[in-house]
Amino acid sequence: MREEVPGYYIKIHRSLTEPVLFAGVPRTFAILNGTFGAALVVGMQLYLAIPFFILSHILAAWLCRKDKDIFEIFSRSIKYKDYYEV
Repeated sequence: MREEVPGYYIKIHRSLTEPVLFAGVPRTFAILNGTFGAALVVGMQLYLAIPFFILSHILAAWLCRKDKDIFEIFSRSIKYKDYYEV
């Protein structure tokens, strides 16, 4: 068993252990969502897409409130095969 050395204390900041979130969602999702939204609204002048992208951001923020690594888990689960097919 390790003994603690007197006089040494290591402080671990929260920013080192938590993922980087942008407006409540992971940065990659926010950038992709904003880019696709801007492409549809500005490029194709499809203004009905604005509520869709706002709702998708709100849904993603709600999912990230439950588990901050949900998109990483989802992207990893897509890569693996289903071994137990019904």
